[in-house]
Amino acid sequence: MNEETFNKDTRKFLKKVGITAQREIEKAVWSRIDAGELQGNEQFKASMILEIPELGLRIVIEDDIALE
Repeated sequence: MNEETFNKDTRKFLKKVGITAQREIEKAVWSRIDAGELQGNEQFKASMILEIPELGLRIVIEDDIALE
């Protein structure tokens, strides 16, 4: 195993996940605010599942996201 390649690809994947997830959350929030469905002071429960079937890995990451 090449640890440098493994590290690089893992970080690249996590960066892609983080950037994509943030962008989609922001779009959803702004869309709801623009539609008058949110006030802008809400708090949401969020969860994400990371799954790599070949490794038998499945973890759920949960946290709250506050708008204010």
